Amino acid sequence: MRTLTKWSNTIMERYLPDPYIFVAILTLVVFALGLGLTDSGPLDMVVFWGDGFWGLLAFTMQMVIVLVAGHVLASSPLFKKGLSNLAGLAKSPGSAILLVTVVSLIACWINWGFGLVIGALFAKEIAKKVKTVDYRLLIASAYSGFIIWHGGLGGSIPLSIATADHPFADIMGVVPTSQTIFSTYNLIIVGILFITLPILNRFMMPKKEDTVTVDPDVLEDEIIIEEVTEQTPASRLENSWILSMLIGALGVIYLGHHFGVNGFDLNLNIVNLIFFILGIIFHGTPKRFLAAVANAVKTAGGIIIQFPFYAGIMGMMVTSGLAAVISEGFVNISTAATFPLFSFYAAGIVNFFVPSGGGQWAVQAPIMLDAAQSLGVSYSKTAMAIAWGDAWTNMIQPFWALPALAIAGLRAKDIMGYCVFVLILSGIVISVGLYFF
Repeated sequence: MRTLTKWSNTIMERYLPDPYIFVAILTLVVFALGLGLTDSGPLDMVVFWGDGFWGLLAFTMQMVIVLVAGHVLASSPLFKKGLSNLAGLAKSPGSAILLVTVVSLIACWINWGFGLVIGALFAKEIAKKVKTVDYRLLIASAYSGFIIWHGGLGGSIPLSIATADHPFADIMGVVPTSQTIFSTYNLIIVGILFITLPILNRFMMPKKEDTVTVDPDVLEDEIIIEEVTEQTPASRLENSWILSMLIGALGVIYLGHHFGVNGFDLNLNIVNLIFFILGIIFHGTPKRFLAAVANAVKTAGGIIIQFPFYAGIMGMMVTSGLAAVISEGFVNISTAATFPLFSFYAAGIVNFFVPSGGGQWAVQAPIMLDAAQSLGVSYSKTAMAIAWGDAWTNMIQPFWALPALAIAGLRAKDIMGYCVFVLILSGIVISVGLYFF
């Protein structure tokens, strides 16, 4: 295993470009595929790209806030102490890898936005405690828990089809989560990944001479706060803990109302609000909170620049019909027994170009649900096959790794050599679960 991961890391280090270069190349590939596999002409594809370029603007801002607010919360003294105490449970490099994987799996099963940020932040704290652990593998292990998100409580597809009047209710009706998230086959897949993924990550630990460590001092977030030379009404407000507590109280009351009315609805906006409110409270004063924000914003550049390009790719994929062509190709070779399996593979391929669970479901659902009806396959299993495909290839798609990489201060090529093996293991586990159960 060590030999394989060393070889994989070498390949990724040599050939995997910066995520911006990756998305630029991906844009050109989709452009060419659209010309070759659909009736779209060159100008059509350019228009599809341009029209879609800002299609993820709201989501981009949500992801920036996930990153910034999570970073701000993690830099607060109280939260840092809590993460540090939990990280103290790791006494060796092996236990560090196991612990961060399990914590990431649990967090991502609860909510993907929560898990992405908490996993990376926790990994940084562990690296401060266990100085001999391979930092690349530690962050890869934190990211690997993301594989489970669409089979968990925050899965966008199963939650969507469990809602009255969802876009495909006239075809499949309302599908309760007992048939998706809490179905036997889904729980089996989740359970096996909970057991095997930490073990896999542990086995990928490099030899001592190949281990890449990090100086713990480098991981400290330096928050620079200007000294107050003169007490003025403005400076008193900036350093007032009362103002922070009042704003925090508003947030806590709203969150209590939200969960009281909607139950455990932990959507991305609520996750962001939790991070923000706790950051305000835990930093104590507005001045310290704003200093933490200024420090955190530096890490958001990759998301701001690259996400519009993915939106453009989605525009070409969807409007040209290229995503439908890929889906139909898998449908044509499917039987009733293999249809969930091929739906999973088709979704995994489409996810490379449409890295959004909701967007992917909107594109693939009409084709896959029609095929499921013809083959006599349950709608719920078809939906979960697409959901798992959406999660699966995230392991080698830099789009979702950007927040974790920004927090960790690493490049995509630093962790993707490990993530390839997570892709292989999870692909086998999910395939077996969908086919045999």
